[in-house]
Amino acid sequence: MKFGKQSFYILGGAALLVALLGLFLLGGRTRNTEAVEVKLSRDVASIDKLVLKQLDAAGVCPRHAAFRTLTSLKNRGKGNDNGTFASGRYLIQPHTSTFALVRKLANGQQDPLRLTMGKYRTKQQLSAYLGTKLMMDSAYWMATLTDTSLFHSMGYGQETILAMFIPNTYEVYWSLSGEQLLRRMDKECRRFWTSSRLAQAQQLGMTPVQVSTLASIVEEETNKNDEKPLIASVYLNRLRKGMPLQADPTVKYAVGDPTIRRILNKHLQVDSPYNTYKYKGLPPGPICTPSQASIDAVLQNLESNYLYFCAKEDFSGYHNFAATMAEHSANAARFHRALSKGGIFN
Repeated sequence: MKFGKQSFYILGGAALLVALLGLFLLGGRTRNTEAVEVKLSRDVASIDKLVLKQLDAAGVCPRHAAFRTLTSLKNRGKGNDNGTFASGRYLIQPHTSTFALVRKLANGQQDPLRLTMGKYRTKQQLSAYLGTKLMMDSAYWMATLTDTSLFHSMGYGQETILAMFIPNTYEVYWSLSGEQLLRRMDKECRRFWTSSRLAQAQQLGMTPVQVSTLASIVEEETNKNDEKPLIASVYLNRLRKGMPLQADPTVKYAVGDPTIRRILNKHLQVDSPYNTYKYKGLPPGPICTPSQASIDAVLQNLESNYLYFCAKEDFSGYHNFAATMAEHSANAARFHRALSKGGIFN
């Protein structure tokens, strides 16, 4: 088939227009001059114009026409013409091409964030923290932490689920689900419980959850890591002798007020399995998420004959230890005189 000059020019012009269009679509770049974090929730990610609005607000500002055209082509290639992206947290690098931007968002190429787990006394506190760091809100995370169908098979119950969360910093995706988080934390917990730690727990006649429960009490007793192994020894001695732990932090937990400075008789009367003045043995589960230092303090406790300890009267955060009730009573009297002198009555 022969083409005349006119046809040749028409085809050439069309090819040039296609090339220019392709250059316009693929060559456009975002306006941000530094890396920008963009978080697309499920509701936003389902609507192109909302995504563009959020990108503009963040300073990314891609060419709208190019963005919409490439989005349409991308979704048609997947048999999807509704313009949806994948929810998630994305770091948009400076002057990213429109094509690369659409591909990143459409394929869900998320960037992980660092989730630092600290000490949490309740599931409510942990849920509130997760709600500030991850896509789902605190109500969702509270439902996750109370849904035994999600973590029962992992060996945890309502009272022991906090033992799964080992304080540390983890890289996770912002949009991960409750089940995904629990499986990740279970994996990290199993990694923490090395064969050496498991052997130490076995020597104590305790399970990892029981060790974490006792460690949570130690955690609440002091923030002095150098003293934790000795405090752990006191509680282990009491357990061996069949004595009640009589741990003040468990009473505060039972009352629901960790700010109490002075334990009174009315607090000791609270009927709760967490009140270790009323009930012997360990409480049903951890009263906080204990640090690795507190867990290791239980596993590597210092052998002693101490059965009692009381905060020092200088309020240094350290304790006086005693092997007899007489010694302990003298220590306690000094501390309570210091409390009264300082006007601390509750």
